[in-house]
Amino acid sequence: MASRKEALAKRANRVRRHLKSVANGRPRLSVHRSSKNIYAQVIDDVAGKTLASASTLDKDLRGSLKTGADVSAAAAVGKLVAERASKAGVTDVVFDRGAFIYHGRIKALADAAREGGLTF
Repeated sequence: MASRKEALAKRANRVRRHLKSVANGRPRLSVHRSSKNIYAQVIDDVAGKTLASASTLDKDLRGSLKTGADVSAAAAVGKLVAERASKAGVTDVVFDRGAFIYHGRIKALADAAREGGLTF
């Protein structure tokens, strides 16, 4: 039987494989959440470069957040990554939730990124 870590990696690879087939050259908004923080990156897979990133560890957000592990923190990260992506000239992305289920903090980040101007 596969370990939890192997199962998560397998699920993340399955999601990414599907995203690459439907991306049509669009960058991917990749999300990672830990028990204490949440991270988001806009990645151009063709060039292999990160175009924009944000997390609850950024100096812009760290002081204003109560904790990095709640829905309001995820929404703040979503708005910040959308703002940084628009400065980099990116408006259309594909959403990469990785191995995480689309609810809670992941959903809050996605909704805030949409409100910030990203379309996916």
